[in-house]
Amino acid sequence: MPALGLANPAGHDLDYQVGRARRRRRQRDTGKALSENLDLVRSIYADWEGGDFSSVDWAHPEIEFVVPPGSPTPGTWIGAAAMAESWRNWLSAWEDWRVEADEYHELDDERVLVLIHQSGRGKSSGLEIGRTEGEQANLFHLRDGKVTKLVLLEYEDRERALADLGLEE
Repeated sequence: MPALGLANPAGHDLDYQVGRARRRRRQRDTGKALSENLDLVRSIYADWEGGDFSSVDWAHPEIEFVVPPGSPTPGTWIGAAAMAESWRNWLSAWEDWRVEADEYHELDDERVLVLIHQSGRGKSSGLEIGRTEGEQANLFHLRDGKVTKLVLLEYEDRERALADLGLEE
């Protein structure tokens, strides 16, 4: 894990990105875009929380889907079909897989960070993954009403991760 406490597979400095985004946000009114982006991300989680991962209508056709190194299935996939195939492969190993949002954070007019927890049971192993907390997040990049990039993040300490992003509680 990098010093920030957030795994960042693309190698970008999250502190720099967030600071730059805050400066841009102060320069223009983005309230409408922000609430539309948050509404879209909340609608995605409404499906996911019910175990429905079938829709990719929210995704840009050329979405970039990033799963960080250290995850069971790391990689980068381009396109909604490739992302859907990656999800299918992951979900095929689990029974009753759930992803639930704990917190939503609008970072700027193009990104929403969602702190999540997951649960499920391995189909072949029977291993029960209970409600995980404080270890995962999803970073959605949005433009023109579509998700253009989805990055799955892992972090060591929730409070530190939020502080690194300037989101102290």
